[in-house]
Amino acid sequence: MIKSMTGFGRSEYTDGKRNIIVEIKSVNHRYSDISVKMPRRYGFAEDKIKAAIKEKLRRGKIDASIIVENITENDVNIKLNEMLAQQYYDNLTALKEKFNVEGDITLSYLASLPDVMKAIPDVEDEEEITKAILIPVAEAAANLEQMRAVEGQKLAEDLIAKGENIKSILDKIAQRAPQVSIAYTEKLRERITELIGNSVQVPEDRILVEAAIFADKCAIDEEITRLNSHLIQMKEIITASTQPDGKKLDFLVQEMNREANTIGSKANDITITGHMLDIKSEIEKIREQVQNIE
Repeated sequence: MIKSMTGFGRSEYTDGKRNIIVEIKSVNHRYSDISVKMPRRYGFAEDKIKAAIKEKLRRGKIDASIIVENITENDVNIKLNEMLAQQYYDNLTALKEKFNVEGDITLSYLASLPDVMKAIPDVEDEEEITKAILIPVAEAAANLEQMRAVEGQKLAEDLIAKGENIKSILDKIAQRAPQVSIAYTEKLRERITELIGNSVQVPEDRILVEAAIFADKCAIDEEITRLNSHLIQMKEIITASTQPDGKKLDFLVQEMNREANTIGSKANDITITGHMLDIKSEIEKIREQVQNIE
């Protein structure tokens, strides 16, 4: 069954050291475009995160937001820069001697100077944190996929209904098409009579030849057959047990629109033209919905 490209998935996971929150949202896109927003210190996991998302979501503009909250106190280390502290002390001592300034250079003052004492994030096990992040990523992606499947089911039902509607209109056109050449033949006889009256007998075979030429130009049997075939293919793709391809449906809708345009231009009949306007309206609605199919 088809899937929509629009959806949202969320998951939260705790491994005892950190709390990880993952939110993934997606909208329609021609290709697969995945972006990940997370703390820079975990950038090493980005490629594996994208790969995990792509396993579930083949196509769409996908934005993943990952928040990592450390719940232990040992995630940072305080580092002392002794060399920098020594330079501060030496320079301050030199200033005291040069300008004869009173005052002591205290420990608390030295420790408060820039970069003497610095909090540095603890070096984490990259493999461990990557595994931890991938757990909620996979669950959030699965939740999003489920939402896309539910939305896809609704799309499938609507597309099939629109296809059936087009089929019923095509049946009316197929019934009307043979009458077009008959009506033209009668109008041709009437027009000739108006022009020359009944005094001159026009050969019937000449009228039939003209009618045959007109009928050949207005023949739409092949186009009706191809459009019906496209409708059957569309339904088969939508209801296929394997993962359907939105790109194939997009191409198929283009072909349906082409056949509809040809029928409308060749038919030369106001009734058929009216039916074709209804068909083109339905095809346009299908085209818009197909843009959101994975």
